Amino acid sequence: MRPLNVPIFPLNTVLFPGGLLPLRVFEARYMDMTRDCLKRDEPFGVCLIREGAEVGAPAVPEGIGCLAKILEWDMQQQGILNLKTHGGQRFRILEQRTSTQGLTSADVELIPPETRTDIPAEFASCARLLEMVVADKGRPIFAEPHAFNDASWVGYRLAEILPVPLIAKQKLLELTDSLGRLSILQRFLESRGLAEKTS
Repeated sequence: MRPLNVPIFPLNTVLFPGGLLPLRVFEARYMDMTRDCLKRDEPFGVCLIREGAEVGAPAVPEGIGCLAKILEWDMQQQGILNLKTHGGQRFRILEQRTSTQGLTSADVELIPPETRTDIPAEFASCARLLEMVVADKGRPIFAEPHAFNDASWVGYRLAEILPVPLIAKQKLLELTDSLGRLSILQRFLESRGLAEKTS
């Protein structure tokens, strides 16, 4: 497969496949990026910031990120663009460059989606916790369709909402083993008394 060239939006957040990410865009470079993506109906890449900040000088992104598709946008306040985005495929940065406007773009290779795997009984409490969160918060926090029996989907959604450091979320994004990801999350839940110990 030929590498894709995508604009990169370095953020202090980790986007997972299938996740919802609301964004407020106000810097000119990202306004331009958003306009181009909307015009071409193309995604941009979201990467966790490795060095730097969201605003100002171009930040250094982590090497693995997630494509973001713009679902909705509006500008209720002059100069501030509100976006609702949806996580697509993960990607690996092969080569990146920064324009004179400070916008980073990169040649990326897509990481194949994980094979769908049913959740084993030992991780059932992970799915139950998510079901309780959805019942408590109402449906809008996760995009439809919900897949409580899919190991990847449950792992990604838990990684989004659990209070773990951003670098830990990044490591969970980089894992390509859905059951390995659930095992790590299960141990975290057990340590917080949110899941029964499986061993």
